[in-house]
Amino acid sequence: MSERVALVTGSTQGIGEAIARRLAKDGYRVALHGRRPAAEAAVLLEALPGASYHAADLEQVESAGALIRDVLARHGRLDVLVNNAGAVARFAHTDLRAATAAVWRRMMDVNLIAPWMLVAEAEEALRASAQAGRPGCIVNIGSHAGARPKGSSIPYAVSKAALHHATRLLALTLGPDIRVNCVAPGLVDTAMSAGWEAAYELWNTRAPMRRPAKPQDVADLVAALCANDYVTGEIVIADGGLNLT
Repeated sequence: MSERVALVTGSTQGIGEAIARRLAKDGYRVALHGRRPAAEAAVLLEALPGASYHAADLEQVESAGALIRDVLARHGRLDVLVNNAGAVARFAHTDLRAATAAVWRRMMDVNLIAPWMLVAEAEEALRASAQAGRPGCIVNIGSHAGARPKGSSIPYAVSKAALHHATRLLALTLGPDIRVNCVAPGLVDTAMSAGWEAAYELWNTRAPMRRPAKPQDVADLVAALCANDYVTGEIVIADGGLNLT
């Protein structure tokens, strides 16, 4: 069991699937995660030698501990944690009544508290990775909306901004044994983005790269952060330059 192990949450489709495939290509044994039974990930499991699948509903933040224990029981180690699983709420920023307490709780539970709990549960294993020769690595998937007053809703944007700040605080707290960084994409061309015509128009006409990101763009950036042993505490905005306009 000398191969490094990476847990990628929310990895059965979209950005998470692209990250899992890229890390497997880079030689990691990948622990896949989703909310539903393993049949959802059957094709991906077949494509990624040595991969495993672990079901957990991260809306129930207490499930974080069981997920980490399950990964360690299967692989015996954990070197990289990619907090990709997230939730989105879509409504106009002006619609304050739509931002109910239930919406706020879901955004914060899934986008902030669940990643925090996973880090806390994985800390010991990630520190052990450092003792084996390389720092443990955490990559949080934030959002362009967490860096600018934009996004699909105010609760979503605030939850991602909080994740960005938690990234910096964790980098200060966990170094030098564990590095913590965040990738903050803008619009990514996935099934989750279906119906966002105005957002596609914005990226296609105003972003310097004149297109939204592809999942592979995000995956390549995550892989680069995993390969590096020095960078920590960074929020890397990956929005094709839209933040410059």
